[in-house]
Parts: sequence; structure tokens; C-alpha cells
Amino acid sequence: MAVVLLVTHGSAGDVLPFVRIGAALLARGHEVSLLTHASYAEQVRAAGVEFVPIDTVSAAEDDRARSQELLHVRSPADLRRHYDRTGLFEQLRAEIALLGARHRPHRTILVGRHTSALSVLIAAEALGAPAVTVAVAPTQLLVAPAAALHLARGLADGVGAVRAENGLPARTDWLRWLAGARTLGLWPQWFDAAGAPAPPGVDLVGFVTGDEADAAGPLPPDVEAVLADAPVLVTGGTGTMLHPRFYPVALDAIAATGRSAVVVAPDRALLPRRLPPRTLWCPRLPFPAVMPRAGALLHHGGIGTAVRALRSGTPQVVLAHGADRPDNAERLAARGLARWADADRWSAEVVADHLTGALADRRYAERAAGVTGEEPAASSEHAAELIEATRAGPVRRPGVSARDLSPAQRRLLLRRLRR
Repeated sequence: MAVVLLVTHGSAGDVLPFVRIGAALLARGHEVSLLTHASYAEQVRAAGVEFVPIDTVSAAEDDRARSQELLHVRSPADLRRHYDRTGLFEQLRAEIALLGARHRPHRTILVGRHTSALSVLIAAEALGAPAVTVAVAPTQLLVAPAAALHLARGLADGVGAVRAENGLPARTDWLRWLAGARTLGLWPQWFDAAGAPAPPGVDLVGFVTGDEADAAGPLPPDVEAVLADAPVLVTGGTGTMLHPRFYPVALDAIAATGRSAVVVAPDRALLPRRLPPRTLWCPRLPFPAVMPRAGALLHHGGIGTAVRALRSGTPQVVLAHGADRPDNAERLAARGLARWADADRWSAEVVADHLTGALADRRYAERAAGVTGEEPAASSEHAAELIEATRAGPVRRPGVSARDLSPAQRRLLLRRLRR
């Protein structure tokens, strides 16, 4: 039996897959703890996994409100200011301490969200424990060279100080360090092939969703009433890292189509003061129950939301901006599974045209079913098996240098270097 310590940060799309993988590891007889934001305590504990908060609910809410800043990080200096403002170096120290307290020699496996869970890489190195990094979307691997550049130019002294406090030497090969652990990609081969492929050595396990439990329970009467009309379902995800025009453009486009709508947003303040006729706002809804009854989904491009649409057979239109979202949208569009627009092409007319096409798409469910053959449980089991297999000791992939980068990665790195 292994002791598996999981660390992740971000919104539901970053956290719930870790909950599901943790539950799969627990079912295989391992001790499992998940270090993440306090706001996910209920979901983690419901899965039977030990919940270890890395913040408080109020701090998590403050961080969620500040997450918009990440869309404007354009340089190492921007990232450093974000770390200093939000206390992320202190959080890094706290996470390492929590991991160290739960470490059991020769039994512990550390698992962290790729790029953000630096605590896992430092603790694994200090404790001599095997580490696994988990990428929830392909972009996390694609931008690794740029992340290493930001680390080298903006965070190296802060991260270096934390390393020194844990008895570790200084480093300069940050890209090799980020790429040194076994890496799992939470997407299938067809999604990988639809864009820039994952680097050699990455284990693709398929999509891992974590919202299946949300399907249970009755819906509110006002929601039932709107769903009877097969409305457009709108969501920008569970976070607030959104372009400020996302909801206004989305609602103007829906008004232009004349359709009813259900808008799911965690905060009413994210939406325009006046909503179009026949538009209902809800802070949260169970997407597995609601999405199959929507005529179309209009969303931000988060991979968890996109996968739920695929599994529900619901035509999707993506207003993609920032992070992994444009890349996710491009991959879906390449397979005829989404219509999308980047922020510089957003207008009510353009988005209304996309919605009209999606609402009329009678073969979408058939196409989506053709690529979603694997069940969520199978993917989480595969991930659990690969994590379990690291018990024999650290698993290291070959180091990555600039010569190993794909053309897409090189272009991205050059753009960052020229800023």
C-alpha cells in the first residue's frame, strides 16, 4: 500500500480530475490525501479522500477574484509581482511542509498539477520520493519552455531560497527540472493528434472528469421550466479568469437568436445588469443532468466543460481567450466538434451565427459519441495504475532541451523571449 499525496490548484477543471484519480487510488487500497483549495472540501471528502486545505475559504475567494490577473501576465516581472502580491512563495513553503509531514519513507508517491505544483517537485527531490506531474490540458505541456523562462527570469531567487531551505542545491536548468518527473496527460490520443502533440514519454490516459456525482437530485422548478425549451446553456466556468466581454457578447448573441438561455456563473456581478428576456441566472447547476437538455452550449473553452459537452452530445460554441482555451477550441474544431471564435473576432453577429449553426446541428451527438468511447472510470483507473507503478522509485524522463521542442513550442518560446 502506497501513501499518495496529490497537490493541485485552480478551478474545478483543475481540481475535480484529481478528486476522481484520488478516489481510484483509494479503491486500489492506497492511502490518499489531496492538498487543494478550501472551497473543494466537500467534494474531496465525499470521495473518501483525506482533504488537506492549502488556504481558507475566504482566502480562496480572494484568490478567485484575483485570478483575472493571470490573463495579463506577459513577462517574468508580471509573474513575480503576482507571486509577491498573492503570497505564493509562502504557500509553496506551506505545501512542502504539509507533504513532508505526511511522507512515509519508501511508501510515498507525490503527484502534482503540471507547472503549478512546484511543491511536489521540491519535496520529491528533498525526500527522495517518486513524483508524477499531471497535465489537465495539452497547453500545459506546450508552454513548458515559456514557463521555465518565466521561472528563470522572475521566480528563480524565490524558488531557489525555498530549495535551499530544504537542503537542495541551486538550479539553472529549469526546463529540465519541470520535465523531469513522469507526466500524465488527461486527454486521449485523438485529442492529442488534433493539435501540437505531447512530448515523447508523456502517458496519455484519456479524459478524466469529476462531476459525475452532480447528476443526482431534482432541479429547481424555474430551471426545469427553462430546460423544457431546450435553451442555450452559457458558462464561463467556476472561476473568474475571463475576458470582461465574455458574458456581454454571449448574451447579446443569444438575444439575437431569440432563444431562451440558462447562464451559470458563480457571481451575478460577472453578468450585465440587465439580462435578455427568457434568461435565467444560476450560480451553479449539475451539468451532467442539465447539459443533455440544452439546445447548445456557449462556453469559455475550459477542458472540463468541453468534455462534458462531448459526453452529453451537446453542440458547443466556444468563446476562447487565455490559458489553454484557444488550443482546446482549435482541437475540437479540427474534429468538427466545436465552433469557436477568439477574442479579437467576438461580436454578437459572429457568435449568433455560430449558435445558429450549432442549434441546427442534428449529427453532433453522433460525432461526439464517435470520439468518447472510453468511460471516465477507465481513464481515472489508467491514471491510478500509472501512479501506482512509480512505487519502485523515482521515474525520470529524458531531459528536455531546446532541440527537443516541437515547432509550435519553439514559436511560442520565441514570442515570449521577444517581449
